[in-house]
Amino acid sequence: MEQTVSVSVDALTQAFSAAFRQEFQPLKQELQTLAANSTSQHLDNGTGTSRIACEGDSMANIKRKYTINGESVWIQGKSEQEILEKACALMGAQTRPAPAAKHNFRAYALDWFKNFSLPNVEQVTAITYKRELDLHIFPAFGKMNIEDITLSDVQALFNRKGAKKESLMKTRTVLNQIFRKAIDDDLMRKNPLQAFSFRLTGEASDTTQPYSVEEMRLMVERIGRLTNPNDIAYLAVATMQPLRLEETLGLQWQDVDCQAMALHIRRAVTHPDRNAPIVKETKTQEKRDVALTKTTLHYLDSILQGAPTDFVVGGKVPFSYTQVRRMCQRIARQIDFPGKITPQRFRTTVLTDIYDQTRDIKLTQAAAGHKTADMTLKHYVKCRQINQASASAIDAIYGNEN
Repeated sequence: MEQTVSVSVDALTQAFSAAFRQEFQPLKQELQTLAANSTSQHLDNGTGTSRIACEGDSMANIKRKYTINGESVWIQGKSEQEILEKACALMGAQTRPAPAAKHNFRAYALDWFKNFSLPNVEQVTAITYKRELDLHIFPAFGKMNIEDITLSDVQALFNRKGAKKESLMKTRTVLNQIFRKAIDDDLMRKNPLQAFSFRLTGEASDTTQPYSVEEMRLMVERIGRLTNPNDIAYLAVATMQPLRLEETLGLQWQDVDCQAMALHIRRAVTHPDRNAPIVKETKTQEKRDVALTKTTLHYLDSILQGAPTDFVVGGKVPFSYTQVRRMCQRIARQIDFPGKITPQRFRTTVLTDIYDQTRDIKLTQAAAGHKTADMTLKHYVKCRQINQASASAIDAIYGNEN
C-alpha cells in the first residue's frame, strides 16, 4: 500500500539547509531572527562568496530587498520561510557555472591551417587551401562561431550560382578537415558535410578540346619561324610529347636522353601563386620516361643547350606564369596561327592521336602517366574517327548485302 508522508515546512527547511549548510545557513538564521523581531536587519552570509543584505518589514505581505552577488533584487513572500526559499533559489541560480565559451570560426580555421595543414602538405596544396579559405569559406562563416554552423548554412555555401563542381569539391576538402577537427575537439556533434541531406552539384567543368590534325601540322611545320630558343624548345616538346605543362617546364637538359631517345620526367614546375614558380615532384610522384620523337630532337639540337641542370624552357630559372602566357602569344604571332596557343590542349591532342593511331589503350595510358586506363579514356582520349569494327561485326552476322 502507498503511504502518505506529511512533512512540515520547518522539516523541509531543515533538509534544505543541511544540503547547503556552508552556503546558506547564515542566511537562514538571520532571516529567522528577522521574523522574530519584525525588524530590518543586514544580512551577510559570511562565506566570502556571496553578500546578501535585506531591508523591509514583517507584514503579512513581505517585500525585502537583497544584494546577491553584487546585484540588488526585491523578493516578495507571505512568510519569512517563503522569502528564505526564494532567496536561496535565486542565489543558487546566480552561482551556476557560466556557459562554455564558443569559438570564432575564422580563428579556429586559421589555427587548423597553421598547426595541422601547413606543416603536413606540399606548398602548392597549402596555397590552394589558403585560397579556398579566403575566397569562399571565410566570407560565409568567418564571423560565426563554429558551434553555431548548421547544415543549412553549409548547404547555402555550396549552392552558390555559377560554381564549377571541381571548385566546390576543393571547398569541401578544406571545410571537411576543419569540421572533423571540431568534432575531435567536442565542438561539433556531427559533420554537416556528412549529412544525408547535403548535396554537392555544381556545373560541369569545360572539357578540353583537342586541336585538329591540320592545326597540329601547321604548328609543327612553322617551328622554324620562331626566333626565341625558349619558344622553339617549348613548341617542339609540347606538340610531339603528351606532357603536362608543368612537366614540360620542369625539363632540364640532363633529362634529354639522345641515346635512349627519351625524355626523363623527374620534376614539375607549378604556379599556385601565379608569378612565383615552384619546382616540385611530378603530379603522380612517380618518375617516368617518355619516348622522344625525332622531330623534337631535331629542333632541340638546333638551339644552344645550357648546363645539365638548366631548364630547357627558361634557362637558369623556370618560366613564371606570365612568361608562359607571353610566350604563347608570341608563338601564335610568329607562326601566324589562326587560334590561341593553349598549353592544356596539347596533352589532350597528342594522347588522342596516339590512341587513334594505335588503338592501344595501355600504350596511351603509359604515355600519359596515368595509373588507370579509365582516367585516360575519360579525360584525355577524344576519338577523331568512328571505329567501324563493331558495325562490321554486326553486318557479318545479321546483314543482307542486297
